[in-house]
Amino acid sequence: MPAADQVPDGNSAADSSQGLCTCTLSSAAEECDGTCLLCNRRRSTLLPSSASSCSLLSLESYPVQDYNKLWRVYSASVKGLTIGAGIKGGLALFSILARLRRRRSFSYDKKMVMSSGSEDVILAVKETLRYGLFLGTFAGTFVSVDEIISSLGGHRRTAKWRALLAGAIAGPSILLTGLENQHTSLGIYILMRAAVLASRCGIKSERFGRICKPLTWAHGDLFLMCLSSSQILSAYILKQNSLPLSYKSFLNKHGGKDLVILNGVKDLACGRPVKNLHAIERYYKSTGIDLKLDPHMKVPCTMVHGDQSCGAHFLTFLIQAYKRALPVYLPVYLIPALIVHRQGLLKRPYTILWKGIFGTARSSLFLSMYCASAWLWTCILFRIFKRCNIPTVAVGTFPTGLALGIEKKSRRIEISLYCLARAIESFFTTMADVGCLPQRMKNMKRVDMVIFSISTAIIMHCYATERDVFKSKYLNVLDWVFGVPLPPWETTPRRKKFP
Repeated sequence: MPAADQVPDGNSAADSSQGLCTCTLSSAAEECDGTCLLCNRRRSTLLPSSASSCSLLSLESYPVQDYNKLWRVYSASVKGLTIGAGIKGGLALFSILARLRRRRSFSYDKKMVMSSGSEDVILAVKETLRYGLFLGTFAGTFVSVDEIISSLGGHRRTAKWRALLAGAIAGPSILLTGLENQHTSLGIYILMRAAVLASRCGIKSERFGRICKPLTWAHGDLFLMCLSSSQILSAYILKQNSLPLSYKSFLNKHGGKDLVILNGVKDLACGRPVKNLHAIERYYKSTGIDLKLDPHMKVPCTMVHGDQSCGAHFLTFLIQAYKRALPVYLPVYLIPALIVHRQGLLKRPYTILWKGIFGTARSSLFLSMYCASAWLWTCILFRIFKRCNIPTVAVGTFPTGLALGIEKKSRRIEISLYCLARAIESFFTTMADVGCLPQRMKNMKRVDMVIFSISTAIIMHCYATERDVFKSKYLNVLDWVFGVPLPPWETTPRRKKFP
C-alpha cells in the first residue's frame, strides 16, 4: 500500500492517507492514470525500509509505513554480518582448497614447514568471524546513530549532515578485524572510492563543475592503472618490503619468477654487482636448463627468461599465468552470484552462470596479460637502451597497465582504484624508509582507522543525499543492508499498531 503524503486540505488528506489520488480517481477501486503530479511525486518517494516482512535476508523490502527503527538496526546488523562473513568465508574456503592442492605436490620437508590443514581452517574461521563482526557492527552503528540523530534533531533539520556524522562514527568498527592488523591499503582504497563519488558530485554542481571536468576523461582508468603499475611493479622488483605481506605474496605467485631472479635484477638495476649468479644458474639447472650467465651483463633478459627469446617467453608465460589466474577469479564471480543473484539463479540459471564463466575467463586473461606484458615491456626497454637501471624499470612497467583494457568497462575503475591504493601505500612507505617523510608521520598509529572513517563519512553522505552518483549494483546492495534513506522533505513514518 503506498505511503501517505501530507496534504493540507481535509478531503485530500483523507484520500491520500489511503494512497488515492483525489484529482484523477473517481472511486477507491480505480487505478491512477499516471498523469497526476501528486501521484508521480508520491510514487517517487515510496522508499522501502531495509528489512523484509517475509524474510530477514530477502532482497524484497516492505513498504515505508511498516517502518520500525529497532527492526532496521537489527536487520542492518545481521545483513552486514552475513555479507562480511559470506565474502571472507568464501574467499578463505577457496584459499584453503588451493593450499591443500599445492600441499599434495610438495615434498615431505616442505609439507612440514607449511602450516597444517587444521591451522588453516582455524585461522579462516577467525578471519571470517572478524570481518563478519566488522561489517555487522559498521552497519548497525551507522543505522543506530542515523536513527538517534533523526529522533533527537528531526529528520528534515538533520538530513544534510546526519549520514556524514553517522558514517564517521561507524568507521572505527574496522578495529574489530584485529587490533594488531593495519589496513592502510583498505583505508586508502575506500578513500579513493569516496573521492570518485565526491568528484561525481562536483561534476554535477555549478560551482565545481569546471574544476572536475578533467575527471570525466573516458580513459582515466587506464591512466591510473599505468601509473599504479609503475610503482607497484617497480616495488615488486626493487623494494618488496614496501608492499603489504599478502599483496607481496600475491605478486610473487603471479609474477612467476623466483626470488633469486628478482634479487639479481634488483642488483643490476641498482648498479651493484650481481652476487647470486650461481644461485640463479642452479635454479635454472633444477628446471632442466643448463645456463651460464655473464657477470658483466648489462641487460638481464637471460637472467629473466633463460635460453628463451623475449617473444617466446611472453607466450609461454602468458599460458602459465592464465592457469594461475583462473582460481583467483573463480570465487570473485561465483560468490557474488550465490549471494546477490541467488534468486535469479532459480529463474535463469544458464544466463547467470554463463556471465560468471565469461567474466572469469576475461578477468583471468587480464591478469595473465598484465603479468606477461610486464616482463615483455621491461625486456623491450632494456634492449632499446642496452642497460638496466631504476628509471628503465619504472618506465618499462608503466605501459603494463594497458592490459586493463581487456576488462569490462565497469570493472576498470574498481581495479585501477584498488591498485592505486596499493601504489600510494608503497610509495609513502618507500619515502619513509629513505627519510623523506617527517618522523611524526612515521610514528602515527592506526592511521588506517582515521582514513577509513573519513572515507565512510563521505560515502554514506553521498548515499543519503546524492544517490545518483552510485552505480545501480552498489546502490542495490547498500539499500538492502541500510534501507533506502528517506528524502529530506519526508517525515519519518511510524509503524502501524494493530489492536
